[in-house]
Amino acid sequence: MIRCPGCLLRLPDRHFDPDDGFNASGECRQLYYEITYYTLPKNDPSFIHQYVVDAYAAQHSGVSTRTITTVFALIGRYLAKEKGYTGKQVQQAHMKIARVRKDWPRLEPPAQPAKLTVMDVLLAETDEKKDKMIRMWSASVWASWEHQHAWIRDTTSRVLYE
Repeated sequence: MIRCPGCLLRLPDRHFDPDDGFNASGECRQLYYEITYYTLPKNDPSFIHQYVVDAYAAQHSGVSTRTITTVFALIGRYLAKEKGYTGKQVQQAHMKIARVRKDWPRLEPPAQPAKLTVMDVLLAETDEKKDKMIRMWSASVWASWEHQHAWIRDTTSRVLYE
């Protein structure tokens, strides 16, 4: 068995290479790919795929993760959870913010990752349940970063709304 350093999920060791850009085991990254195969081809005007991208990136943030990846993932989670943005609206906000600011600080990940993981999404039995679990996982990841909420809210207001 191998434990993912980002989400702490224990998975059978299949000797996949760890992901250099994330704090993730290769085995966990394969689960991420599975759920993206589910969300990407969906004819979903809300673009739930963005929730998956941001939740995974935030939950698997570490020293090798680019600072923009972590900050944008958290901004996406904030906008979705607290402002009610769809995935499409989050994606548009990311594009707008990228034009405004280029330098981001390294944010310290939570001491304990969110309890829900990409595996919880994959275990959901129907598409409706998967979509619901994606939203629950995303909310759980956002909640786990509570120590950065004030900074994310303030930064988002400055770079997105001003």
